Amino acid sequence: MNYLAHIYLSGENDMVTIGNFIADSIKGKKYKKYPKNIQIGILLHREIDTFTDAHHVVRQSTKRLHEKYGHYSGIIVDILYDHYLAKNWSSYSDESLDSYVDNFYDSLEAHFDILPLRIQKMMPYMITDNWLLSYASIEGISRVLDGMNRRTKNRSSMNEAVVELELFYKEFETEFTLFFDELIAFSKEKLNELNNI
Repeated sequence: MNYLAHIYLSGENDMVTIGNFIADSIKGKKYKKYPKNIQIGILLHREIDTFTDAHHVVRQSTKRLHEKYGHYSGIIVDILYDHYLAKNWSSYSDESLDSYVDNFYDSLEAHFDILPLRIQKMMPYMITDNWLLSYASIEGISRVLDGMNRRTKNRSSMNEAVVELELFYKEFETEFTLFFDELIAFSKEKLNELNNI
């Protein structure tokens, strides 16, 4: 899953949310140097990724892209799924996406000192361009995929995946909805386990 889903699945604790958000920048056992709730967020992120990568519905989505995008298919599906979460946000939260995202950005700024360097460098761009809110539109997803493609030095052609998004819009949305309901239940269960360790 991509940023918005990971943040959403973290529950109400700001530090768990930050841990989940920064997890890709924390390798191996380096998570142990962080406070307990950030550790929980990092471990939750890893559990979510493992569950997602192995899920038959997600594999159905990635299979549709595999011939053209190869091993980048999973990254593309993560981004597309964030689009459906943002677009259908009111089905998952009583708080508006605008307000939810602003609160998250405020929390990031308040805890800037504990963020890994890579996240500290990325954060101003994320907030200025309001990445999380932009996921709700196809235009916003197109910009994200353009940025990802540039990061692969144009090798991935990820910028072209908007074509498949529009072509298979309903199929991807159905798959997201099926999968995300299961992922929410899984994440709640894992979060309870991690809190009780």
